[in-house]
Amino acid sequence: MWPFRSGKQSALLETPIFFTNTLSGKKELFAPLRPGNVTMYSCGPTVYNRAHIGNLRPYVFSDLIARVLEQRGFRVRRVINITDVGHLVSDADDGEDKMEKRARETGESAEDIAAKYTSLFQEDIAALNIDTGSILFPRATQYIPEQIAIIQTLEKKGLTYRISDGIYFDTSMFHGYGKLGGIPVSHIKDGSAASLEDRIDLAARGRIAKNDQKRNPADFALWKSSPAGMQRRQQEWQSPWGMGFPGWHIECSAMSKALLGEQIDIHTGGMDHIPIHHNNEIAQSEAASGRTFSRFWIHNAFLTMEHEKVSKSLGNVIYLSEIIEKGYDPLALRYLFLQAHYRSPVSFTWDSLTASHEALVRLRKGVAELKEAAKGISAPSELQDRMITLMRDDLGTPQALALLWETVKDEDLPPKQAWGVVEVAEAVLGLNLIEGQSATDIPKEIQELAQKRLHARLSGDYAEADRIRIHIENSGYLVDDTPSGPVLTKKLR
Repeated sequence: MWPFRSGKQSALLETPIFFTNTLSGKKELFAPLRPGNVTMYSCGPTVYNRAHIGNLRPYVFSDLIARVLEQRGFRVRRVINITDVGHLVSDADDGEDKMEKRARETGESAEDIAAKYTSLFQEDIAALNIDTGSILFPRATQYIPEQIAIIQTLEKKGLTYRISDGIYFDTSMFHGYGKLGGIPVSHIKDGSAASLEDRIDLAARGRIAKNDQKRNPADFALWKSSPAGMQRRQQEWQSPWGMGFPGWHIECSAMSKALLGEQIDIHTGGMDHIPIHHNNEIAQSEAASGRTFSRFWIHNAFLTMEHEKVSKSLGNVIYLSEIIEKGYDPLALRYLFLQAHYRSPVSFTWDSLTASHEALVRLRKGVAELKEAAKGISAPSELQDRMITLMRDDLGTPQALALLWETVKDEDLPPKQAWGVVEVAEAVLGLNLIEGQSATDIPKEIQELAQKRLHARLSGDYAEADRIRIHIENSGYLVDDTPSGPVLTKKLR
């Protein structure tokens, strides 16, 4: 139970939440459509390969949003879609389906590939302290009838047309196409550079297929016809327009509607989705329903390496499994993400990750000492209110981390007040500061050695304690003594 003070509700319940809404370009006060309940949809991975660390940043970011909302008392219903069909290699409306291509190259079935990489994706985000049990992960192939139904609605309204390779949405029929991000329609339709400065580099250049049959360059496929005279695809379905498969964009509209309703509160994703994918979602969803699709659109910036976006196409990818194999706590990557505001790029280097790992270890040690001093009892304070305000003011994670360090180091601050700051910070930042590194991450024999060393120290046998410490270190782990007992961490390779 959080404390109440002086007859008024605590800052946990009364401090408002503000997010920068890409739709307006402004920071706005957030309030859900239904009091007490929030619906949030996040664009998920295309599961033809493992997600790299650049792919993972959007899910830490959306997890922060969910944590802030839940701390405020909202019930959050979340969806992260799994794209297992329809995403073509060009990201546009031509080329081979990424799933089909991967299946052809490996000899595995598209279904097995999707299952494998969906599982690995969920393992990765769970390692980043994201509660996968509270999120729905629908697959595009599970919602083919729902996608067909929306296309039929659009067709009845006269918003589609057919060409040789499928059914297309006529963007000239949707007033305000390109409104997300303030991108001029003329720029989208001719594929030239647009707004949002150079951070996006208008992903439209690679996502608008040149097709002389299209009425407008920005028109996009809703349903793709299976190519005649070619080997049958692994994933294709019968439809009112013949055998084929859904376009990439329609799945999000269909799954969002099926699981969250026609109108949702928040839609998240990377900034690269703004120019085309998310504008297409808005067009097809709002044209079909006649209602606003999502009230808030919130986007995160890229992870960069050597000033370039981390991308499989550039070959500069790193996977979370590599980070863990080198001995880093996976939450060191989360810490690295939190050091920058979500709308600012994060530059990854192994040095910056090492610094984040070491900072996280030191912070946990400070928190353990503080917990002992406060006996795990919190008290309200102005600093606690400030921490809450920082996180609710458009996810001010860099400032929140700075305040947390200031709190842990402040020897003049009453321990119970300091512990109150730690509790509200941990609930949102999700760094396992209070529990520390999970014991399951440390081999049982190393944990047993640490306990033997503790008993040796307590009995005054310091020579034996040193011998055990050296053995632990030679096994690849460090042991650090805290008031709450020994803390083990894996040595970096």
